Amino acid sequence: MMAGVTPPPALAPDPATTAARVLVQALAALGVEDVVLAPGSRSAPLAYALADAARPDGDRPAGAPVLRLHVRVDERAAAFLALGLVKASTHGEPPRPARPVAVVTTSGTAVANLHPAVLEAHHSGLPLLLLTADRPHELRGTGANQTTDQVGIFAGAVRLAVDVPAPVGLPDESRGLRRTVARAVAAATGARTGDPGPVHLNLAFREPLVPGDAPWPEPSTAGLTHVQARPATGPVPAVTEPSTTPARRGAVPTVLVAGDGAGPGARRLAEANGWPLLAEPSSGARGGSHAISAYRLLLAHPRLGGAVRRVVVLGRPTLSRPVQRLLGREDVEVVVVAGRGADWPDAARNASDVLLEAPARMRQGRMSAPAGWLDAWRAADAAAAEAVDGVLDGLDSGRRSRSGTRVTGPALARVVAQVSAADDVLVVGSSNPVRDLDLVARWDAPPLVLANRGLAGIDGTVSTAVGVALGLPDRRVRALLGDLTFLHDVGGLLRGPLEPAVHLQLIVANDDGGSIFATLEPGEPARADVFERVFATPHGADLAALCAGYGVRHTRVSDVDGLLPALAAPGPGLSVVEVRVDRAGRRALSERIADEVAAAVDAALPS
Repeated sequence: MMAGVTPPPALAPDPATTAARVLVQALAALGVEDVVLAPGSRSAPLAYALADAARPDGDRPAGAPVLRLHVRVDERAAAFLALGLVKASTHGEPPRPARPVAVVTTSGTAVANLHPAVLEAHHSGLPLLLLTADRPHELRGTGANQTTDQVGIFAGAVRLAVDVPAPVGLPDESRGLRRTVARAVAAATGARTGDPGPVHLNLAFREPLVPGDAPWPEPSTAGLTHVQARPATGPVPAVTEPSTTPARRGAVPTVLVAGDGAGPGARRLAEANGWPLLAEPSSGARGGSHAISAYRLLLAHPRLGGAVRRVVVLGRPTLSRPVQRLLGREDVEVVVVAGRGADWPDAARNASDVLLEAPARMRQGRMSAPAGWLDAWRAADAAAAEAVDGVLDGLDSGRRSRSGTRVTGPALARVVAQVSAADDVLVVGSSNPVRDLDLVARWDAPPLVLANRGLAGIDGTVSTAVGVALGLPDRRVRALLGDLTFLHDVGGLLRGPLEPAVHLQLIVANDDGGSIFATLEPGEPARADVFERVFATPHGADLAALCAGYGVRHTRVSDVDGLLPALAAPGPGLSVVEVRVDRAGRRALSERIADEVAAAVDAALPS
C-alpha cells in the first residue's frame, strides 16, 4: 500500500443480519412491544432477528431485546391484526397513547397486500410501522423475481416513507439506521405533528440473508434520537367562544354528536351542559343519562332534530345519513372539536369553527340548552325504545323459514348489547351490525366498543378482533359482524400451533348476503331485477365447515332463546357463533321501525 493512503474501512460480516438486529434493537428501545411477521425469503434477516427477540428468558441471545412476535401467513391479515394490537394498546392499565406496532413482509405482492390496513390506519390516525423487505438497487428494474417498485407504493397514506439502501457493513451504518428508525417511530406516533399514522420503511437486503456465527451487536444509543412528544391536543389558544361566526347568545338548542373515537370527554361535555348525546357505539362516549339511542330516527322529528340550532362534534361521525344532513343544514351552527390530526371531520363543509379543545365555557357547563330540551329528547327516546322493542319482540317470537327460525339483525344486536358488560370489549363490523347496535344499545356503563371506521370497510375485521383479543388478554372480547365481513377475512381464523392462543368469540349474523344494500337505493322494489345478484350477493357458504377446517369451535343459533346461553359463557380459545338472520324483510323492517317510532314519539311529546 502506498505511503500516506488511508486504507478503506473494514466491512462488517453479514451486513444484512447486523442491520436487521440493529433495527430490532432500535424498535424495542423506542417503545415497540409487538411485531407481526408474514414469512418470506428477502425478509429473512428480520425474521431471524425477531425470532431471537421473542425467545424466552434464558434462551435469548445476549444483545437481543424483548419483543412479542406474532406470525401470520397472509399479509393483509397480519396488517389488520397489527391494527387490532394498536387499538388495544390504548386501553390497558394505565391508559396511554397508542403504541406503534410493526408489520414485516417480504418483497413483491406481499407489500401491496398491506394497503387496505394502511388506508384504515391513515384515516384512523393509528401508528403502524410497515417494514417491507426489498431487493437492492442493482436488481430493481431488471425483471428479478418478486421485484416491483415498492418505493412510494402507499403514496399519501403514510406519514413518512424511506427507501433504506441495502447495508454493506460500513462502520457508521448502524448509527444512520437507528436515526431512521427514530424518525419513523416519531412520525408514526405524531410526536412532532400531533398527526399519528402509518409509516413505511422499505428495507433493501443483499445476500447472505441468513445469519452466520457473529454475535448480536452491543445495544447502542448512537443515532437513537429521543423525540419529545407534543401534548395530546397540542398548544391550545385561549378560546372562549366560537370565533369565526357571531356567537349565539342565550340558551341554544344544542346536541353533541360523538363520532368514532370521540372519547369519554364527549359524554362529560354533554352532561355538563345538559345536551342530548348522539353517540356512535365506537365513540367511547355512548352511555349515561344523556345518551339518546334512537337518535337517528328522532332527528326527523320537527320538535327534536328540526329544532337543533347548534351541534358540537367530537370524533368522526360515520354511521348516519340523518346526522350528516343535520351537520349540513344552513340554520345549524357546527362547532368541531378536533385535538389532533392535520384534518378534521366536516363532510358537509359547514363547520363554523374547528377548535383544538372545548372552550372553557363549554367545559364548565355554561352553554346550557333551553329548559325542557333534554327532557323532550329523553321522553322521545324512551318512547322510541319501547316502539323498537315492540316491533322486534313481535317479529322474533315466531319468525320461521324452511331452514328454521331466523332472528332479525337488530334483535341480535340487542342481545349482544345486553350481555356486554362494562369490562367487556366488543369489536363491531361495518354495514348493518354497527348500525343495528347503534339503534338498540342502551348502556349506562358501556363496554369498550372498537371498530374499523377509518374507511368503514369490511376488510380485515376478523384479524382486527384477533389483534384486540391478543392485546387485551385479561378482558372478555367479542366481535359482532356480518357474514360477508366474516368471509372476506375468514383467513384471519388461521393461527399456527406455535402462535399464542386467542380468546375471542365471533358472532356472525348470517343472512346469506349483503342486507345493508336492501335499506339503500339499490334495494328499492323498482330495482329488484338485478338486486340479488350484484348487491345482495348470496354465497351459500357452509360456515360450520369453514370453522372445522380452521379448527375453530362453531355453534349455530336460530332463535333468540338460543342466543343467551351461547353468548353468556364464550369459553376459552377462538369460537364462532353463527346466527341465522332474516334478509328478505330487511327493508320492510327498517321502514316499520321508523313508522312505529314516529307514531310513538308524536304520542309522547305534548302538543
